[in-house]
Amino acid sequence: MKIIVPMAGIGKRMRPHTLTIPKPLLPIAGKPIVQRLVEDIAKVCDEKIEEIGFIIGDFGKEVEESLKKVASDLGAVGRIYHQEEALGTAHAIMCAKEMLDGKTIVAFADTLFRADFKLEAEEDGIIWVQRVEDPSAFGVVQLDDSGSIVDFVEKPQEFVSDLAIIGIYYFKDGAYLRENLQYLLDNKLMDKGEYQITDALQRMRTAGTSFKPGTVVEWLDCGNKNATVFTNQRVLEFIKDEPIVAGSANLKNSQIIPPCYIGENVLIENSVIGPHVSVGDGTVISSSVIENSIIQTNTTIKGLNASNSMIGNHTNIDLSPKELSIGDYNHLID
Repeated sequence: MKIIVPMAGIGKRMRPHTLTIPKPLLPIAGKPIVQRLVEDIAKVCDEKIEEIGFIIGDFGKEVEESLKKVASDLGAVGRIYHQEEALGTAHAIMCAKEMLDGKTIVAFADTLFRADFKLEAEEDGIIWVQRVEDPSAFGVVQLDDSGSIVDFVEKPQEFVSDLAIIGIYYFKDGAYLRENLQYLLDNKLMDKGEYQITDALQRMRTAGTSFKPGTVVEWLDCGNKNATVFTNQRVLEFIKDEPIVAGSANLKNSQIIPPCYIGENVLIENSVIGPHVSVGDGTVISSSVIENSIIQTNTTIKGLNASNSMIGNHTNIDLSPKELSIGDYNHLID
């Protein structure tokens, strides 16, 4: 089994957090989004993951090595490919066309999920979906009476289905997918200036490929700050039975309200942290109250009262206490 992860986007909706780090490497409960994604995929596969291909932009050698380590930690070989121009999902996948052979999973790296099924590797193809309240914002699939996918509709303005495509696909024959993606590129079959994977899927289905839906229990978005903080909250709930406070963390006169992730060599003094806070390695927090937030590595925080927040790496926040003189029946809102 192979996994291909297109992740070359620059993550504009996540700025300023993506100015120095690609969005798929932002941490969720102590692990990069892309690492959690491939780990979750591995859990639903009965077959060994042999190769993981990451399709990236110009992210630098350090990022490339970290991605290869994500693969090696799963016992797979990591391969790096570059997409130099944003020309759509089909074009992105074809940047790793040499990997398109045999059983292949394509997973776009801005989403996490929970699933309670095992991938049925003998199916021609599986497209993972989730029911949504407003399907007009998504690509959706239509099913026939037997449960097979019969159509793909991009952002329908009239209701045709509420099964949204979450961006994870399985193909029994990766070479056949490559052939159909290549057909789009060779014939310049574009939609709004981009080559779309759904056009290749429709062509394959018309030629006889049977696609089945894989329904996930929960679909978690990492498209913007608020969504990413919420995803961190949900993942912490999923893994709360695991040990997620590092043994090297030093807690002085502080309360941790679980679930929280506290990284290696973290120092927390005179503070209340949690619930649903992730604190990266080497961070120092004092005299603070923080809940439902992501704090990255090697950051120093003093005097912060925060919720629903993301704080980056190597940041220094030093807030002084206020001196107040407030009479009866007043309201102070900060």
